[in-house]
Amino acid sequence: MINYLANPIRFLKFSKIATPVFGALTILTMIWGLYLALIKSPPAIEHGQAVRMMYVHVPAAWCAMMAYTALTIASVVSFIWRHPLADSAAKSFAVPGAAFTFLALITGSLWGKPAWGTWWQWDGRMTSVLILFFIYVSYLAIWSVIPERKKAARLAAILAMVGFINIPIIKFSVDWWNTLHQPASLSTPGAPGMPPEILWPLMMMVAAYSFLFGWLSLRGIEADIIRSRKARDQKAPAAQATIETF
Repeated sequence: MINYLANPIRFLKFSKIATPVFGALTILTMIWGLYLALIKSPPAIEHGQAVRMMYVHVPAAWCAMMAYTALTIASVVSFIWRHPLADSAAKSFAVPGAAFTFLALITGSLWGKPAWGTWWQWDGRMTSVLILFFIYVSYLAIWSVIPERKKAARLAAILAMVGFINIPIIKFSVDWWNTLHQPASLSTPGAPGMPPEILWPLMMMVAAYSFLFGWLSLRGIEADIIRSRKARDQKAPAAQATIETF
């Protein structure tokens, strides 16, 4: 399947079907998730109504790390096999990834004030997420500043691969250092589970964010393929004229 979609023409045929599907799934899960999160779910015992910020913050943080993981995988493919479609994918993962990271930082700060009494704390989790945002910005800056696509792709891929070390730091920061964040309640074996009335809205919002990430990524790859084609078409007449001149 991956080899099949590595061809830009075949990918565009696939995305012509997949993009509207992801868009529809995003709308459906987002509407249902917001209904569960804002109306059906009860306030938490400890945080009261402020717990509703969790339904925005946690999915954003999760998708920020998911997007960077996908970006790193695409960058490895680009760096080793130098496949142009991998570059398009990596760039397209970076834009929503940066947006999700920024949203996680803002909503985390808004949630932190009523929950912990502070807007910001330089603990391991918050600091590492802030570093992730700077990595995203630096990655996108490389593509914006360097006009030569191949050179930009190589440098951006190196930054992405080196920056991936921050992902396990984010994940395990609550275990390694003292932090205001609670330990993982879903992924850690034996961790206390969430009540279903809180868990299901959270999972629905995670699904909605994930479908949104997929939709944005597909649109981004489509746009980059079309942009690359136009750039090649503009260069082709000049090259042909040079040959005819000789």
